[in-house]
Amino acid sequence: MSLVMGLAGCQSLVLEGSSAGAGIAGAALAQKVTDNAAVTTGIGVGVQAATRSAVQYVQREMHGYTQEVIATAAGSLKEGEVANWKSIHSIPMEPNEQGRVTVSRVISQGLLECKEIVYSVDSEENSMPRNEFYVASICKDGPRWAWATAEPAVSRWGALQ
Repeated sequence: MSLVMGLAGCQSLVLEGSSAGAGIAGAALAQKVTDNAAVTTGIGVGVQAATRSAVQYVQREMHGYTQEVIATAAGSLKEGEVANWKSIHSIPMEPNEQGRVTVSRVISQGLLECKEIVYSVDSEENSMPRNEFYVASICKDGPRWAWATAEPAVSRWGALQ
């Protein structure tokens, strides 16, 4: 598992590799307990599903952390101002990220205070700078700014918010 976790940035490999490995290990362990192929298969599939769910949970938590970092960086900005953001993950399942964020417009009505933001994810590919841009909304939630977009950058994070 630590070998798979060390492959930062290979989300599908981590997800599929972890769940397949857990399924095989679960089935091998179940085979030592019973000779019933249906029970062995059921245990293997159950362990695989639980592992897949755990990996997806960790990925959602990492994405939530990155969203929180971006929202915090954008919260104090006025329209047109730009700030840098950087997320550093404690588990190397995904790469650390950085970029810039700006407020494109303020959306407020009464007590509801929100902002539309444009943020970049800046990286380097073959010694060339690469920037990907996304649009999201953040809203004030008590003393802090929180991510308010229901489907943030689906192409970026897939179905995992």
